[in-house]
Amino acid sequence: MLRLSALPWLVAAFALAAPACQPSEATPDTRSAPAPEPPVPPVVTATPTAAPPAPDTTDRVPLPDGFARLSEVAPEIAQEIRYTTAYNFVGTPIDGYLAAECVLTEPAARALADVARVLARDGLGLKVYDCYRPQTAVTHFVRWANTPDALAYKDAFYPEEDKGRLFSRGYISTRSGHSRGSTVDLTLVRLPVAASVRTTFPTPDGPLPRCDRPLGPDGRLDEGDLDMGTAYDCLSPAAATDSRAVSAQARRNRERLRAAMSAGGFRNYSKEWWHFTLRGEPHTRTYFDFPVE
Repeated sequence: MLRLSALPWLVAAFALAAPACQPSEATPDTRSAPAPEPPVPPVVTATPTAAPPAPDTTDRVPLPDGFARLSEVAPEIAQEIRYTTAYNFVGTPIDGYLAAECVLTEPAARALADVARVLARDGLGLKVYDCYRPQTAVTHFVRWANTPDALAYKDAFYPEEDKGRLFSRGYISTRSGHSRGSTVDLTLVRLPVAASVRTTFPTPDGPLPRCDRPLGPDGRLDEGDLDMGTAYDCLSPAAATDSRAVSAQARRNRERLRAAMSAGGFRNYSKEWWHFTLRGEPHTRTYFDFPVE
C-alpha cells in the first residue's frame, strides 16, 4: 500500500477503461641488462551479456511505495525514453517526464528483468521506450489531440491517420494503463544492448521518415532493434501485432517478443506490438500522477 506521503501524487481511482565485463597483465622484465621494458597495459575483456555497473542512486528522489527504477533492478535493459525528447507524435518533450528513467511497479520491474535474462541466452536483449506514465503526460496527449494544427511530426508517427480519429481508433485515451505503473513499451535488440540506443533524431526541418515504411534508403528510422515492421509509436494498422502488412521476418520478430513477454507474465495490446502489461498488476483501478525523475 502507498504511504500517506505518496498521496499527493495519487489520482483518484477510476474504473479501468479499454485504451485508449578479468584483466590480465604482462610481468615487466626485471633483468639488469638490457633496461627493463615498460609494463604492458592491462587488457580488459567483457562478454556481451555482462551487466553494466549499478547506477549511482545518490540523491535520487524517493518513489512511492511499491515502485522502482528499472535501472536499479535490471541495468542490463537498455533505456531510450522517447517522451523526454521532441521525437514523438506530439513534437515536444512531454509533461511529467523530468528524467529519462523507466519507472515501474516492483513486480513489473522484476518480471521484466527475468525476461531479459532468458533472452540473453540467445544473444538478445530489451530496450524500453516508455514505462510508468504520469497522468499529467496523458493530459498533455489529450491537449495536443485537440489542437488541430499541431501536425509537425505527422509523417513520422501517423502518416495515414486523421488526427481527429486517434481517439476513436484507440491510439489515444484520457486514461492510460501506463499510469497504473505496470505497462511498458519496448522492443527486441541484439546484445550488447547499449549499441541500440539512439541519442539523435530527425527534425521537421528536413524530410521525416515515415514510421510505416520498410527499413532501408528512404525508409523508416533505423531504431537499432530487430526489424519489427514499423517504428515505435507508429499510429498505424501496420503496428498491430498480428498485422499482415509487414514482412514475414518482422512478424517472426514480433511473435518472438510477444512469446518472451508472455512467458514472463505480460500480455500484449493487440494494436501495438511494443505495448505490454503485467498480468495480475498490483494497481488495476488506480492512475498515478507523480513525475518521472
